[in-house]
Amino acid sequence: MNRIIFQTIVGISAIVFILISACKPSNNSVAELKYPIENDVLVGLSSPVTLNPDGAEISLREYFPTVAKIDSLKAHSSINLKFDTVSFALKIAVTAETLPNVSMLKVYVRGSEFAIPLKKTQQVSFTFKLDPKGKSFKTVQMKGEMNAWNVAAGNLNFENGIWQGEFKAEPGNYQYVFVLDGSKEIRDPMNKDSVSNGMGGFNSIIRVGGDTDKSKYPRLHTKTYGQTYVEISSENEPDEIYVLYENYQLPQNMISITGNTLKINIPGDARERTRAHIRVFACNQSGTANDLLIPLESGQVLTDAAQLKRTDFHSATIYNIFTDRFFNGNPSNDRPLKLKTVHPKADYMGGDIAGAIQKIKSGYFDSLGINTLWISPLVKNPEKPYGEFPTPKTKFSGYHGYWPISFTKTDDRFTTEAELKEMVELAHSKKMNVLLDFVANHVHEDHPFIKANPQYATQLHLPDGRLNCRLWDEYRLTTWFDVFLPTLDLEKPEVYEMLSDSAVYWIEKYDLDGFRHDATKHIPEIFWQTLTFKLKKNIIIPKNKPLYQIGESYGSPQLISSYVSSGKLSAQFDFNAHDALVGALAGGNNFERFAEVLKASEKFYGSHHLMGNISGNQDRARFMSYADGSLQFSEDSKLAGWTRDIQVQGTVGYERLKLLQTVIASLAGIPVIYYGDEIGMPGGNDPDNRRMMKFENLSVYELDALRHTQKVFHFRRQSLALLYGDTRIIQADDNILILERQFFDKYVYIIVNKSDNPQNVSFDMPEYANAPALKTLLGGTFTQNKSNISYKIPKLTSEILYN
Repeated sequence: MNRIIFQTIVGISAIVFILISACKPSNNSVAELKYPIENDVLVGLSSPVTLNPDGAEISLREYFPTVAKIDSLKAHSSINLKFDTVSFALKIAVTAETLPNVSMLKVYVRGSEFAIPLKKTQQVSFTFKLDPKGKSFKTVQMKGEMNAWNVAAGNLNFENGIWQGEFKAEPGNYQYVFVLDGSKEIRDPMNKDSVSNGMGGFNSIIRVGGDTDKSKYPRLHTKTYGQTYVEISSENEPDEIYVLYENYQLPQNMISITGNTLKINIPGDARERTRAHIRVFACNQSGTANDLLIPLESGQVLTDAAQLKRTDFHSATIYNIFTDRFFNGNPSNDRPLKLKTVHPKADYMGGDIAGAIQKIKSGYFDSLGINTLWISPLVKNPEKPYGEFPTPKTKFSGYHGYWPISFTKTDDRFTTEAELKEMVELAHSKKMNVLLDFVANHVHEDHPFIKANPQYATQLHLPDGRLNCRLWDEYRLTTWFDVFLPTLDLEKPEVYEMLSDSAVYWIEKYDLDGFRHDATKHIPEIFWQTLTFKLKKNIIIPKNKPLYQIGESYGSPQLISSYVSSGKLSAQFDFNAHDALVGALAGGNNFERFAEVLKASEKFYGSHHLMGNISGNQDRARFMSYADGSLQFSEDSKLAGWTRDIQVQGTVGYERLKLLQTVIASLAGIPVIYYGDEIGMPGGNDPDNRRMMKFENLSVYELDALRHTQKVFHFRRQSLALLYGDTRIIQADDNILILERQFFDKYVYIIVNKSDNPQNVSFDMPEYANAPALKTLLGGTFTQNKSNISYKIPKLTSEILYN
């Protein structure tokens, strides 16, 4: 690592400077740069900005919510900046191809220099073609991951007897289908590669950009540390490297280079902060390196996970309490509809917050290694049933909580205000966070707000006469979920201001630690920007209280990541990783697809993201029922849940479930258990996947699955390599997955054999690991010869090796 370029204030010749006012920053010398502790300037760690070929548009208000004036801005000479001092809107235009894959935007506020990473995309053009083979179509369109499944953005033209269209995307694998005459979906007949869509069908899959040789990318590693310094090393020489202490880029006199080792001096004022972070970004002409995140405790590298607080969200482990179906702690509030028109599966079953309180007191979540509880919506829902399912014919109650008829009132069937406050206080006393599921996209038609203001709903009827209902991608921001659930027009200030105030109310009144947000991609960005701005201004800054917000979006990594930033959400659920993992463990797919998705997640969300890695959720059939063969991926899992009594078949499902729990406990991001997955509850899709939680009379196999989940989740809570470590994919083939997680001298190896036969695996630890002696977490027998590990791993088995 002999040639590294540090862009700092001194390198004016390589930077374009925009002076917004006559007041220049007071820190003109890099040696004089100060690192103020006040948290009211740039709140949290600055999220990277993705630069498309033509640049990007951002609002600096997302980064600086309470700042009245930006003094000045700087960027690379290949970038042109246009800043609106009133709205804080910033247009970043890329003017030359010489822009590095990673650079920094410098923002000067109150005499201090703040850094925001800029990451350049590597989009390439590609063409889709469909030969109609003599058939006549009025329209042919393509929808897939590259255009967020928006059929309107995938029009093909008929030229020379072929339907074709050109698109742009970053190198990678993308799922897609063709849409004929606006309705019929088909796989690409000219492409044999396909993958299950998780809903009973298959999508074609295309590799864009050929085989990208990532072996030439820089690869960063944490190497060693002392009381006042950190050392990192690199495989492949980076052209540029940036070291950030919190949101300040460290100057050259804080950094030294010897061979491929970079020594970083920790700023002295870090001793005045209980928690601070060092981040490292790097790139060369081939691509962008993995980024590093190093937590500091009072100025030194954090070395013991016990030092982490519940607000260090990288250490979070989440459990989803589906309130009505979890535990009935207060039978006096039970009020099921008990109507002939409502099937018992679609009626209230009695679970409540009183039940959750009892389980917190009993130590159930402590035993699982859980430190964050996500509770389903608690707002008031209608008293009558709505909707209809044909087979069997039934209506639905609002047992799930997603049909709000109030923005602020709790539903007494779930909780009282006093009970919710008691739960949060109890959880905090046991060092647990509480996240509330917040519904912003829609309300029920009986909501007083929409009854009084019908103009605040989006249009149900489209100009072409169609019903704007469940058009998830074509009319993503306006479509209704059902005809009795008006979608709020959150482009209107009077709507998004009111609703964001309501969300802040829940945090302020109940001291909650954040939200799970429903239907995130269906809500305009202005709402997320407004909400997060208010949370920072009213809670995060004045109360010094970090909050975590996680969204729910199905779609491409590009779409999902567009909602994750300093001024929007902390994270979203990584459904793409979940689907690929379920396909490998229960659907007969190989691990190669899962490895590709992991690489895409790192690329779009960062190496140390806070994305949710789920075991399952309320909108999908239970993993257990796919894993044991009770459900087939080719069938309608919702219909199966209504028409069959789906129970666990044999024991193989439990073995595959343990593989799933091992993997999600070991990935970068945050593991999320959907209630009941810790014991392998079965079920088809909604509402069969929402049965009442089982706590008693567990079988030996359910108990075994529970103990396994407890072990791997507790290990995660204790392992800095799993919480903050780099991820390396060692092997991903038909049956074997081997991952390495590394944080300084701590190494963890995750080995998974999903086949029905024992497998011989052998791999070498990297040279820089210095061959530490490994031990086993799950009881397997392996052989270590210096840096080589050999293991005959039994069938359907996972193992975790660590030092």
